[in-house]
Amino acid sequence: MPDKIQRITPFLWFDNQAEAAVKLYTSVFENSRIVATTRYTKGGAKASGMPEGSVMTIAFQLDGQDFTALNGGPHFKLSEAISFVINCESQEEIDRYWKRLSEGGDPKAQLCGWLKDQYGLSWQVVPVELQKLLVDPDQEKGRKAMQAVLQMKKIDLEALRKAVS
Repeated sequence: MPDKIQRITPFLWFDNQAEAAVKLYTSVFENSRIVATTRYTKGGAKASGMPEGSVMTIAFQLDGQDFTALNGGPHFKLSEAISFVINCESQEEIDRYWKRLSEGGDPKAQLCGWLKDQYGLSWQVVPVELQKLLVDPDQEKGRKAMQAVLQMKKIDLEALRKAVS
């Protein structure tokens, strides 16, 4: 158990893919690990309809941030209403995260730096530079940046720079 518990922890509901999803996510981000795994007991299995002994929750960290994944059954689905932003410093980072997280995902859900992974979780792979452009005192730069991004799936930093110059 950690010395200090994070005040707010994102809790992700999966049908029965929590373990596979967590293995993917912890392999994608540095400073990531599985912290603890709980399994369905006989009583919990009966109440939930999940198999006894199967993974119930997995506490894990992505780049030091705490998360919990739950195998809760098919009752609820992840949606684009919640997404996680990955702030990237370079095109290399954008390309690496995009490649790993979009594999097997929904190609129709790729727009403006957003993608949906194979488990239905939405991610925004965004260069820090874009955020700076959007709040630049020169509002024209922000307008041009947004117009350029609206034409992209994965964000291309060089094309973004050309659009605002």
